[in-house]
Amino acid sequence: MPLEFSLPDGSTRTVDVRRVFNAGYAGRAQDEVAAHVAELAELGVPGPSTVPALYPVATYLAAQTGAVPAQHDRTSGEAEWALVLGDDVTDPLLTVACDHTDRALEVHGVAWSKNASPDVLGRKAWRLTDVAGRLDGITLRGWVRHGDAEPELVQDATLGDLLTPQYWLDVLAERGWLLSGTVLLSGTVRMLEGVDQFADAWTVELADPGTGETITASYTVDRLPDPIG
Repeated sequence: MPLEFSLPDGSTRTVDVRRVFNAGYAGRAQDEVAAHVAELAELGVPGPSTVPALYPVATYLAAQTGAVPAQHDRTSGEAEWALVLGDDVTDPLLTVACDHTDRALEVHGVAWSKNASPDVLGRKAWRLTDVAGRLDGITLRGWVRHGDAEPELVQDATLGDLLTPQYWLDVLAERGWLLSGTVLLSGTVRMLEGVDQFADAWTVELADPGTGETITASYTVDRLPDPIG
């Protein structure tokens, strides 16, 4: 299904998705990433063969939706930014995204877990060229909600904590993957301690202090009935 984005100037862009990638272990401070890989290994999550990592996922997983189905209670979102390449790949869009991940499957293979649930994208976007000069100051936040309780902040960072969009554009170009219809998610930032990420709903947000503009994506987690058999 095509993705449609509203831009600040009132125009819209429609993109037919042909390839989706999820970056991982993509913090700009790679010494901290190495420590995170070691922590995950203690939890049984296999480490990548190289960092940062890049996982291809099925195109139908890139979605602008308000509900995400989940087969069990061990799934959660990840606040991220996303690059979207339209017909003119030299003019990419930047939007917010939430990579919903199967944590139970993750211990068997990160790439498998990335293909188990949708990547939820915002419905608004910025032209990357319009925000390129202040990217590091753009904030990236995520909130979770449990039942009828108030949302809790679970992730709070800036884009300066992650590898840049240009880094990933260069990777795509080197691989011959800088093509119209490509969507790439940035990888995520750390979760705040003491907040239960296995929630009933997620909201993620990009906020540009330079303009006051925000891009959000929100969805509920639809727990599927238990299987019979």
